[in-house]
Amino acid sequence: MKTNRRNFLRTAAAASAGALTAGAVSSCTNVAETTGAMPEIKAAALASHSQTFNMTGYGAPPLEKVRVGFIGLGMRGPGAVERMAHIEGVEIAALCDKYGDRVDGVQSMLAKFGLPQAKSFSGTEEAWKGLCEDPDIDLVYICTPWAWHTPMAVYAMECGKHAASEVPAAITVEQCWQLVETSERTKRHCMQLENCCYDFFELLTLNMARQGLFGEIIHGEGAYIHDLRFLNFDKNGYADMWRLKENQRNGNLYPTHGLGPVCQVMNINRGDRMDYLTSVSSGDFQMRAELEALAAEDPFYNQYTGKAYRGNMNTTVVKTSLGRTIMIQHDVTSPRPYSRIHLVSGTKGIASKWPSPQRIALGHSWTSPEEFKALEKQYTPEIVKRVGEMAKEIGGHGGMDFIMDWRLIDCLRNGLPIDQDVYDAALWSVITPLSEWSVANRSSSIDVPDFTCGAWKANIPVDPNLLTGGNTGVKGIKGSSNQLEV
Repeated sequence: MKTNRRNFLRTAAAASAGALTAGAVSSCTNVAETTGAMPEIKAAALASHSQTFNMTGYGAPPLEKVRVGFIGLGMRGPGAVERMAHIEGVEIAALCDKYGDRVDGVQSMLAKFGLPQAKSFSGTEEAWKGLCEDPDIDLVYICTPWAWHTPMAVYAMECGKHAASEVPAAITVEQCWQLVETSERTKRHCMQLENCCYDFFELLTLNMARQGLFGEIIHGEGAYIHDLRFLNFDKNGYADMWRLKENQRNGNLYPTHGLGPVCQVMNINRGDRMDYLTSVSSGDFQMRAELEALAAEDPFYNQYTGKAYRGNMNTTVVKTSLGRTIMIQHDVTSPRPYSRIHLVSGTKGIASKWPSPQRIALGHSWTSPEEFKALEKQYTPEIVKRVGEMAKEIGGHGGMDFIMDWRLIDCLRNGLPIDQDVYDAALWSVITPLSEWSVANRSSSIDVPDFTCGAWKANIPVDPNLLTGGNTGVKGIKGSSNQLEV
């Protein structure tokens, strides 16, 4: 049978195209799998949970006196003790650190202030459990390395205490859920001590957003850009070099300082929720090389060479259920000026804190210094009017640490819901493991767990205007550099 030349050419062309297509498909399938790394993080993020009690809006029984026990007296703990000593209704009840000399040093500080000695717990890695079990403590204040935050907070709540933890409150998805479920079951508050939510410009922009100055919020940005090499590489810096070891994870390791204030502006967990995120890290251009240079001069650093460290800059982007976006950055290695960015953008205006100066725009141009001062006067929230100037005198990152501590104690003494509850602690902390997963999987997106289990739709937003409470005094203490009377 004769072969029709036209049919032959048509068949040959089709076969050739098929071969090319097959080659293209084969080529595509040779690309590395993009979502196979760290499967345990994705599984934990997608696991199903249910709420047993809603801690948002819950006010625990009021405490006329708040007896506080402090765990961790290194870089952050002593300052927290001194700040708390200024707050009416606080008793410094117990001090704990595995290093006994640190406990002794804070006891000496209390003596200098004319305050009674607190109970001491020290000497072992497990000494903190005795503090949590003490029946004469109401609040456990945790200032330890990150890995201890969740175990200590959970144990404190199991022992009937409220827990307040330095940031981040948790370092894994599972730990985030552990905090949530323990707080709900015990009905004990678990607050992440995110002090940046109480900085003055952040409170100002929160109140501006509440009053509608920016219109509908569209986008926010936050960051932790802070060259910490002098501490991360210092043998006498973080105990046991714990923070350097944390830098062997590659993601946004410290998201909450920039993220927390933006979440409050956007009513995250209280009217909106995070839906999914994607994250990318640059390469490590400094840490490994600088550690090798240090090891060449000092064999102590040999144990930290030959390891992979996080990239200099991590950028994580979150999409919310209502369509907003949040950008969070982390870089604690590059030689850059300090910045948390704090940018809030809406349909009517924008606020920006870094680069300095802090600014507001309600159109194409930034407001003049005189216009900014007028807006600041109009929108300064009640919490700043009440304790802002005293906070600046007492100190703690310019006063925001004191406002945070004062507000926590005021809520506990008045039986009020706390501003940052366990769902905020879990959500702001979970960015770290989720960003790790995304970075490891070529910036693939990953769903963000809803720690409120749907309650975010009806939860009431945070208000900085002290509609209730605000009646806790501030006192001067003998021997302190801060002598205040209210």
